[in-house]
Amino acid sequence: MSEDTTTRPPVRQWPATDLHGVDFDPVLSRLMDEGPVTRIALPNGEGWAWLVTRHADVRTVTNDPRFSREAVVGRQVTRLAPHFIPQAGAVGFADPPDHTRLRRSVAAAFTARGVERLRSRARDMLDELVADILRDGPTVDLTERLLAPFPIAVICELMGVPAGDRKLMHTWTQLILSSAHGAEVSERAKDEMSAYFARLIRSRDDGSGEDVTSLLGTAVGAGELTEDEAVGLAVLVQIGGEAVTNNCGNMAYILVTRPDLAERLRAEPALRPRAIDELLRYIPHRSAVGLSRIALEDVDIAGVRISEGDAVYVSYLAANRDPEVFPDPDRIDVDRAPNPHVAFGFGPHYCVGAMLARLESELLVSTLLDRFPGLRLSVPAEQVPFRKGALIRGPEAMPVTWSAS
Repeated sequence: MSEDTTTRPPVRQWPATDLHGVDFDPVLSRLMDEGPVTRIALPNGEGWAWLVTRHADVRTVTNDPRFSREAVVGRQVTRLAPHFIPQAGAVGFADPPDHTRLRRSVAAAFTARGVERLRSRARDMLDELVADILRDGPTVDLTERLLAPFPIAVICELMGVPAGDRKLMHTWTQLILSSAHGAEVSERAKDEMSAYFARLIRSRDDGSGEDVTSLLGTAVGAGELTEDEAVGLAVLVQIGGEAVTNNCGNMAYILVTRPDLAERLRAEPALRPRAIDELLRYIPHRSAVGLSRIALEDVDIAGVRISEGDAVYVSYLAANRDPEVFPDPDRIDVDRAPNPHVAFGFGPHYCVGAMLARLESELLVSTLLDRFPGLRLSVPAEQVPFRKGALIRGPEAMPVTWSAS
């Protein structure tokens, strides 16, 4: 990292410890208080990185070509997880125009039309799960019976993964998204998922399917993508799709621990889309930060000189609590409007599956409110276990009960 003669803020250690429920990270709170641009060191990698937390600055950095994801490849930037080492050709570490080319190959599956095509099938899969739960209730583990299997079923449907392989996908994804088992286990799971998708993509190159692996097979056959690029995209989309499990789990946790909010949303269904946006803003779904960028030249952000070669992180969680944009940001306000949250990111790397995640959230929230009267935890809230060592936070289990008719 280059050095300059300007005064730099001290480097703060950010251990990113496991937190319970939807508690906001106290270390991130302190960093936000210190200033809009600070410096951090995470548990893995080397050195330090800038942390940008203000809403306007986060949007600037994520949309500015002077901050590169591709330049991270080959660098041991300080990071949360021991794995997730940047790889050349991966869409998450590509810059435009390569990044644009990679995303274009699967864009058709994530357009409004593509996502809406899934709605009726998603609703049918959800109804099947709910029917089984209502038959076995009125006390179940909501994570095991609904919050995990529903997003898995939907993303596998979108990807073109056969129903019989859903559990295998879930197992791989949980190992990839956790540092609790060590880097070797996570990397092996990623290699096995990659090999699986390579076989699936090779078998679907006739241009007849609308699922993601078929689109990728067609793109590889046409020479628009290499097989490695297609496999990397498939792995990223599959993992991102299952991450909805934790976001929806956090939404469910809020609904069952805030009965006044749940009752209002039962009584006023028209408020639900706005409420989901507010919950997306509010929920601290990450355990720290996502992927870093490298400054390609000297850039001033909020009066701070970031030098060429410096590593930079943005915090979407912090941006979503910026009091200049969101008055009383630590309060859930379902009447909040406008709500320009950045829960799905911003700029070229905006989440490709954002519309799909909204669809799943809307269906799940309405199901919880309408199909399970009096839904509540069957244990004290502090006894709900949340995932340990997870890059994306969420409840590991959620024992609930409801008023059986």
